[in-house]
Amino acid sequence: MKLDKYIKACYQVLPILADYQQPWEITENANKIISDIIPTLNPNDYTITGNVAIHKTAIIENGVVLKDNVLIGENCFVSAGAYFRGGVYLSEDVYIGPNCEVKSSFIFKKSRIAHLNYVGNSLIGEDVNFEAGSIAANHFNESKKDIELLIDGKIVKTGIKKFGALVGDNSKIGANSVLEPGSVLLPGKIIGRLEHFDQFKGMN
Repeated sequence: MKLDKYIKACYQVLPILADYQQPWEITENANKIISDIIPTLNPNDYTITGNVAIHKTAIIENGVVLKDNVLIGENCFVSAGAYFRGGVYLSEDVYIGPNCEVKSSFIFKKSRIAHLNYVGNSLIGEDVNFEAGSIAANHFNESKKDIELLIDGKIVKTGIKKFGALVGDNSKIGANSVLEPGSVLLPGKIIGRLEHFDQFKGMN
């Protein structure tokens, strides 16, 4: 599928993503993708410590935990208590609020993840806003079934157990809402507060 239908600048920002045909292949390989990018970065612009690269203009508050491979871009702000694991990429001007967990995800320019959020195995477009307490769930705990996506009205089987959401540019996710595993949101989608978004609801 063409990821730039949802995240317009994705291939300009990260040309390496063109090597992957499906969004879940990107999140499944998040650690590898980031580890491949880090050696190409300018050490004058980034502080690189092992498998973690942080742009020198980024602000990382006390109490942040950065596990596995992490790349934090220009002018990002990561608040106290945030927890990154499984390969995390933040583009420019991304804001991560206090006590958020981000796992195996790519978050693009000017997106904001407010406090107490979970984003798992997801691709988040530019200028997306997650209000407080929202969740991009990444697996079906109750049934352990494979993730399926609804793309252009067609069900696409992934064959994997974990994928969160593909959230298009300029989308807005309301406070305390839940995105069902495998959610696909076109650019500009608005999810209401307390909403449980299930793209398969009402389908036979």
